[in-house]
Amino acid sequence: MRPARRIVAVADSDSYVKWAAALLGTLDGRWDASLLVLRTPLAVSDDQLDSQLRGGGLPRERVSRVAWPDLMSRLGEQRADAVVLAGRGPLVRMLAREIAGLSPRPVIVTGLPGISIPATRKAIVYRTQCDLFLLHSHRERREFDRLSVTLGMPQRFALATLPFARSGGALPGGGGTDLVFAPQAKVPAARADRLRIARLLVRAADADPSRRVVVKLRAARGEMQTHAERDSYPDLLATLGRLPANLVTSTTSMASALRTAEGVLTVSSTAAIEAIALGLPVIALDSFGVAPALINEVLADAGLLGSEDDVVERSFRRPAEAWLEDNYFHRPEDDDWAQRMGDLIDARRSGVLAPQPPLGRIGGALRDAWERKTVLGPQDRSFAGALALALGVPLRSAIRLVHRARRHVASKAPDARMRAQQPGPDGFSRQVSSTSAVRTSTTRTS
Repeated sequence: MRPARRIVAVADSDSYVKWAAALLGTLDGRWDASLLVLRTPLAVSDDQLDSQLRGGGLPRERVSRVAWPDLMSRLGEQRADAVVLAGRGPLVRMLAREIAGLSPRPVIVTGLPGISIPATRKAIVYRTQCDLFLLHSHRERREFDRLSVTLGMPQRFALATLPFARSGGALPGGGGTDLVFAPQAKVPAARADRLRIARLLVRAADADPSRRVVVKLRAARGEMQTHAERDSYPDLLATLGRLPANLVTSTTSMASALRTAEGVLTVSSTAAIEAIALGLPVIALDSFGVAPALINEVLADAGLLGSEDDVVERSFRRPAEAWLEDNYFHRPEDDDWAQRMGDLIDARRSGVLAPQPPLGRIGGALRDAWERKTVLGPQDRSFAGALALALGVPLRSAIRLVHRARRHVASKAPDARMRAQQPGPDGFSRQVSSTSAVRTSTTRTS
């Protein structure tokens, strides 16, 4: 019998730990899977870790923490056939560069933990040294394939069902009564918009005191998230005076929160996909429009948009049937990531898998030290990291000032207003917002 192939994931923050653990938990007995939680400034707390592992399929004893100075030796000892890098773009680029120097070099796999429409240049650029890039829908795969060709950055993409959104049918018992709100750290970004949502939650709770409105927080106060959150909903709600008793916050896992849900409210959280998989309806709030920066185009295409009045009335939506197959609910047999990963491992063992070349960049070793220091923080105690930080912070500030000045000058140019006009289908010009004109400018996890 062929020995199990060894796969190790490296993750740090909440959303990536959840994704990596759930992904590895879908593998069968032909794989020996484990997860290393890397200590970075974004690393999950013990409570977060327990929550993210709950129901994910990867046993707790297969998960351990590791400090940066020990990571490469741990990977070398485990002689992993494949390493899944689960983290924000800068962390993935730094780790891929380091892991490429291991002998034997493992197959380097990466991916994004949720909705990844539209495809962005940054997501690809950060992952150029990875051998395989996992996506979660046919649509995502098409968009990333097209973008990689346009950028001239070849990449292998594979399909993997979003692991914590596997279709499981209706929840046992059904009949939940909670309106569960799934917030995001950076969507919407403006305080005024987030305060508008907070007021909406109060309205929804006041409309029916017999049913709860649950704000499903991703972290307790003091815990870190993948993206830093300004204007958290507990803080915003605290500014609104006395709150309805049926408006509550919860730091339980999303899986637990959905067990008592009637439906889910979000702007664009992947919780919407998780809810659909369990047969729950959704409202994707339409108060701020539809734009790449809101990461809600794919939910709009599903017919899930709803107004604030819909939220108060709990008039939830279900996705159009035609949408499902192309967006996260394809047939299980369409998933090819495990097979493609196995093929790459075989190619590596045979000596025919060439490593992916790093993207050429200005700065050399000092740039590498800067990236390592900014990603790892106090975990990087090297002199090179300290030097790069000392030089890099003022340099980056100067560069940003130059870019800001150039944008200001460009905005005053006579033709700037002309560029902001585009002809509509009737031949008349229409004003185009910056968010709709630049589809690759997003705030989601890169």
